[in-house]
Amino acid sequence: MRQLLEQEILPRVVKPTRYTGNEWNMVKKNWEETTVRMAFAFPDVYEVAMSHLGLQILYGLVNDNPAWLMERVFAPWVDMEEELRRRKLPLFSLESFQPLAEFDVIGFTMQYEMSYTNILNMLDLGGIPLYSRDRNREHPLVVAGGPCAFNPEPLADFMDCFLLGDGEELLPEVLAAIQQLKKAPDHRPDREELLDRLARVAGVYIPSRYQVSYHEDGRVREVVPTMPGTPARVIRRVVANLDEAYFPSKPIVPFAEVVHDRIMLEVLRGCTRGCRFCQAGILYRPVRERSPRVLTRQAAVLARETGHHEISLTSLSTADYTGINSLVRTLLDTHEGRGVGISLPSLRVDAFSVDLAKEIQRVRRAGLTFAPEAGSQRLRDVINKGVTEEDLVTAVTGAFEAGWRGIKLYFMMGLPTETKEDLEGIARLARRVLSIGQEVRRVKGGKAPTVTVSISSFVPKAHTPFQWEPQDPVPELQQKQQFLKGLLRGKGITYNYHDARLSFLEAVFARGDRRLAPVLASAWARGCKFDSWSEHFRYDAWMEAFQQHRMDPVFYANRTRERTEVLPWDHLDPGVSKDFLWEERQMALAARPSADCRQGDCPGCGVCPGLGVAVDLRGGDNHAQI
Repeated sequence: MRQLLEQEILPRVVKPTRYTGNEWNMVKKNWEETTVRMAFAFPDVYEVAMSHLGLQILYGLVNDNPAWLMERVFAPWVDMEEELRRRKLPLFSLESFQPLAEFDVIGFTMQYEMSYTNILNMLDLGGIPLYSRDRNREHPLVVAGGPCAFNPEPLADFMDCFLLGDGEELLPEVLAAIQQLKKAPDHRPDREELLDRLARVAGVYIPSRYQVSYHEDGRVREVVPTMPGTPARVIRRVVANLDEAYFPSKPIVPFAEVVHDRIMLEVLRGCTRGCRFCQAGILYRPVRERSPRVLTRQAAVLARETGHHEISLTSLSTADYTGINSLVRTLLDTHEGRGVGISLPSLRVDAFSVDLAKEIQRVRRAGLTFAPEAGSQRLRDVINKGVTEEDLVTAVTGAFEAGWRGIKLYFMMGLPTETKEDLEGIARLARRVLSIGQEVRRVKGGKAPTVTVSISSFVPKAHTPFQWEPQDPVPELQQKQQFLKGLLRGKGITYNYHDARLSFLEAVFARGDRRLAPVLASAWARGCKFDSWSEHFRYDAWMEAFQQHRMDPVFYANRTRERTEVLPWDHLDPGVSKDFLWEERQMALAARPSADCRQGDCPGCGVCPGLGVAVDLRGGDNHAQI
């Protein structure tokens, strides 16, 4: 396979290094000496997949066990797919070039709803039946995890099981269960016996063991287990102590340029700011920080083992790390002599300071992105953003005075209760930021300032206070985009926005149920794949698939849901109570913000008592649990 690939196929495709493997720190195990063999499947191209920290963590964790093997398989670009199909070759792993069907387990990560057709395409390229009901003991177990696994119902007919929660906690138990049932390296256990065993692992959701019924109007009536021992609700697994959690000391260093080509140092997990549109803020609660001692040790090991010249401090809100200023100074003092800089990819407006800006530009200056999210204080209170216009002014003034000349601002449109004045506020804020930069330039000189405004459309997500809210219809979103385009014309401001039709489909599958499975399969059969890539997005084909199965996508995306309605994902438990989410929705409609529990006041979301964890703030000098 490798010889054919190198001699005949790779010369015919763009970016052949996507398919060669053999990168620095890649693990190549003897296939015959391992018992459980798993392929980590990322449904996008190499450059995106290799930027995913979860891949690096699980890859190292699984391969550290002598009895287990994990290899990688990513979505081939269209030119490579054409070569594989023309030659009738299966999709293969990067480490040993083994066909996908030879693995015991294929584990997909579900990061984004619009990658679902790529999942189907990869299964088909691997010679694996799309529907779980059509597989037998000769086929791999197909599993999936990640944020979209908390409403996986549109994919329920295709997956054998879903893993809910932190993979470091859950995946080893799944692989250990498979290992117990394997009588020999090349023996595969009976599928029902295997599912029986996995059903006893907390956090494993087996959709085939639940029956969904519907009301005449299309709403879900109930979701009930169909077999003894199947839990009525599947509860998320969570790592309680990040200092003790596995972290890869030798991550794979890609040959090709990837989206995030740097050391990824996870400083904390979770966020309790409570932005009401944010699914990640619910799914990764509570906040758990790594200690500075552990982080400085990890950074030293990663710098030595990778050769990267940038350390990215990753989390949902890195500047909220308790000892962020001290940590940045320590890392720069240690590594700047070798030209290694620091970047903070996630900055809140109210957590930025001039001192921090000056620190992170000591080695090299990266771009700065701030996310006010909304154009008025009223709407920021609705979404519980917790920042003010003056916070933004202070932050960008400090940034411009510290030497930055390009600022990116991120907003959302179509948020619940949004008005024309809120949209006008986006343009006003952008122009105010630009004028601040111009004033700093007038005093200090230098290049002309620029402001890039990026707008995304609100997508209601499962397990958030806005899960009951409708998305604006596509024509309305498009009108708002054009309205803003007119307001943001002029020198110094760049305006970017996402395709409203793509956001519409994202909302459909974010709040969808099992009846969407045939729509997905039909859209894929019509050629839909790489849907998030504008050059491949085929909206008309999607609409034809909905029409074919007499399914109305508006029912899922543009409909307000009542409190009493059974939601398709209610049987999947992230630890945060539905009552809490409803109360937050009511506070949103009243434009009332709520407190961050790190300040000491428990809002009663239920995650800590429900999952047996606690807010763990160990980034400062004194370790504190709340």
